Amino acid sequence: MSGQGHIQKPSACFCVNMRRASRAITKIYDQALAPSGLKLTQYSLLKNIDAHGPLNTSALARLLTLERTTLVRNLKLLETAGLIENSPSPDLRERQVSITDHGRQTVALAQPLWKQAQRTMRQQIGIEHLELLGHLAATLEGIAIGQDELSA
Repeated sequence: MSGQGHIQKPSACFCVNMRRASRAITKIYDQALAPSGLKLTQYSLLKNIDAHGPLNTSALARLLTLERTTLVRNLKLLETAGLIENSPSPDLRERQVSITDHGRQTVALAQPLWKQAQRTMRQQIGIEHLELLGHLAATLEGIAIGQDELSA
């Protein structure tokens, strides 16, 4: 063995297989982004705040389809690191976040690392499989949203 660990056979449970794939993909990107000091979730948050901000946490949670509590926990880490800042929001119950100059510099450092992870994924998995994965993810989100609406 070369330190890669044991690769398990696919599970009979579709959900277990998807969760394993998600963890593996996240690990690939986290390892690629490590020199920037960011994890994939942090990089994604910063890119979205930079592209759409300043915006309040509820709007950001909707944009990223994240639970608000999970988002707030991740935002605190970015704020502590000086990558984002809070400002008053028109809705006094919300905080509004925006990216700082330090956050933009960190994203600029991380972007080539992210692009390399993208290239690695294309080379290792192939564009056809990655496109299929994207369609599958969108379909699954649609099913989940439909179930949410049925239970509401």
